[in-house]
Order: sequence, then structure tokens, then C-alpha cells
Amino acid sequence: MKEIFYAIGDVHGCDDLLQSLQARIVSDREQRHPDSPATIVTVGDYVDRGPDSGAVIDRLMRGFDGFEMVCLKGNHEAMLLACTQSDDWIVWRHWTGNGGDATLRSIGFDARHGAYRAVDLIDALGPERLAWLRGLPLYHETPDYLFVHAGIIPGRRIEDQSEKDLLWVRDRFLASHLDHGRLVIHGHTPVSEPEIRHNRIGIDTGAFMTGRLTAVVLGEEEGPRFLSVEEAS
Repeated sequence: MKEIFYAIGDVHGCDDLLQSLQARIVSDREQRHPDSPATIVTVGDYVDRGPDSGAVIDRLMRGFDGFEMVCLKGNHEAMLLACTQSDDWIVWRHWTGNGGDATLRSIGFDARHGAYRAVDLIDALGPERLAWLRGLPLYHETPDYLFVHAGIIPGRRIEDQSEKDLLWVRDRFLASHLDHGRLVIHGHTPVSEPEIRHNRIGIDTGAFMTGRLTAVVLGEEEGPRFLSVEEAS
């Protein structure tokens, strides 16, 4: 029996949208594939910019009942983790300037006397969240699909890709027409509509900006299909 995949784009602290999309996915699977194995893959960037990064992490840590769950690392998780290992203000400014301040608020982080300390961030996250974040893989591969946060360097084996490439690449990957051997499913670069190319599918619909979170359904005979939820107006 063929496995069905639901891949979710960048959440960025929008737990209300993630909760709605979770319900949508559960219902879709019950109606269309009740007897098929199903895996949810989230492509990273759970934290920053939106208001509820802590709640997003907690929801993903709990998993979705009845589904295998694969949560990948995004560049925003990488920036957060860098701050758990450094008191350097440049490292912290790089993160907070990219939306990390919203994550700090959501986990109740108190910058004592205006100072940022790794030990305080570790305490605010707690051991379970920290262990989960540290254990996030960079990619997930199947015979047909490669799931990754940002993309890959074209023509390079996945084993030879650097973490920086997988988490940050844009133009070199997005403009490539090469056959990557498998369909690459990625986020990182916001698009107004899911972007389908012969070699990749982009599913970051800018949840924190647009109020829209998207998942792609893979493994069906008719090809990729999309599920989206939007904030109530």
C-alpha cells in the first residue's frame, strides 16, 4: 500500500494556523486514505516572527495521532540554537533581527538588564524543547522525494551538501532546471501560491505575513495536491 505524505510549509509561530491545518490533514486522511500509512513532514522554521513559537514547538513535539512525524530543521531553528551556545551580542542580534524577539516573548524570556545570556534562553526553553530542537534532522529522503528546508546545491549529492546550503540557499537552487533525481519539497522562500516546478515544490506561503499556511499532499496517483488554511478575517 502506497504511503501518503503531507508536507507542511514554514509555520513561523502561527500556532492557530497549524492547529487548523492539523485538523484539515486529519480529516483529509480519514476521507481519502483511511487505510494507507501516512507521514507528516514539516520543513522547518517553526519559530520567530509569529506570536506563538513556544506553542508551535509543543504541538509538533506531541505529534499528530495516527501519523508518522518528521520535523526538519530550518534556518530559524539554527539561529535560535546558536544563541543557546553564545552570549555574543552579534549572534543574538542576527537572530532577534530576524524575528527571534517574538520567540523570546512567547517563551517568557526575560533579558535581564538588557543582556542576552545563553543560560537564560536554555532555562526559558526547558530541557524537552531544547532536546527536540537539537535533534531536528536537516533532510528526509524517500525514493521519490527529498524534503529539505531551503533547497540544495544543484548537482551535488545530498551527503555532500553543507548545513548552510540546506538551510539558506535560494537563487542557485530556485533558478536551477536540473533534474535532482527526486522531487525536492522545500520552504524558506515565501510565495503567494505553492510553486510547482518539474524538479521542486515550494510550500512556504508566508503564514506570518499572509495568514495562510499550506501543506502539499504527495503519493496520490493524480499528483501533488494542496491543503491550505487561512486566518479568519
